[in-house]
Amino acid sequence: MGQGVAYQFAKYDYKVMLIDLTDALLEQARQNIRNIMRLDLLLNKGKGVSDNPMDNISFSTDLNQMQYAGFIVENTTENIETKQEVYKQLRNIVGENVCIAVNTSAVSITKIGSLLKDPKSVLGIHFMNPVHLKPTVEVIKGFHTTEKTIETALSLLKTVNMTGVVVNDSPGFISNRVLMLTINEAIFALQDGVAKAEDIDKIFRECFGHKMGPLETCDLIGCDTILYTLEVLFASYNDSKFRPAPLLRKMVDADLLGRKNGKGFYNYSKN
Repeated sequence: MGQGVAYQFAKYDYKVMLIDLTDALLEQARQNIRNIMRLDLLLNKGKGVSDNPMDNISFSTDLNQMQYAGFIVENTTENIETKQEVYKQLRNIVGENVCIAVNTSAVSITKIGSLLKDPKSVLGIHFMNPVHLKPTVEVIKGFHTTEKTIETALSLLKTVNMTGVVVNDSPGFISNRVLMLTINEAIFALQDGVAKAEDIDKIFRECFGHKMGPLETCDLIGCDTILYTLEVLFASYNDSKFRPAPLLRKMVDADLLGRKNGKGFYNYSKN
């Protein structure tokens, strides 16, 4: 997801610094962004794209580089403990009044804001995957987030041909509060032998007009991300309707994560 965000801003001539844990992960990110760029050029024939977006992206393992950032989008895994570690470091790095957008589908923006010195400059931006093909995002206002911060984010999104829908901070916001229930129930239906994965998805595509079925969507997002999100929703609402399907947990334990590693509810050839 972070790679897609980096590309989206780079193709509109923003200078982007992409931070990750290791050089190996950064090299993988370079290749993935090149793949995104090739597909985007093919689909859009270069419309709105800079001559070479890769020239606008720098790569580093040094989080201290964020001291030079004018706007930060955080894309770590959907796990509150991991995010807390990142923000403890960012607390003493980020410049004054720099907006930090938490790219999350469920984690509390208010909780993240409390980890920083300036919570009023923290908001959520829930990008959808793939970023360059999903022009609308959720913009989430935390308890301390100011209108100025929201307006800054909305104005920035417009410059990269994207639109934000503002929602209040609540676990799952709108999209994942509803979507996770649909995906999880589809997994329960598959687990119970009600229908095959292909037929479950076919019903959603051909009866409801969805571009993708819920199990295809799970594979696209990542089965691990879906599991983490459901766990956050379950803990936040204390409501059994968000309990993850045992089949989903088993798949994550078996490293069947979807498109990201080649096999989930469907197989994805890397050839």
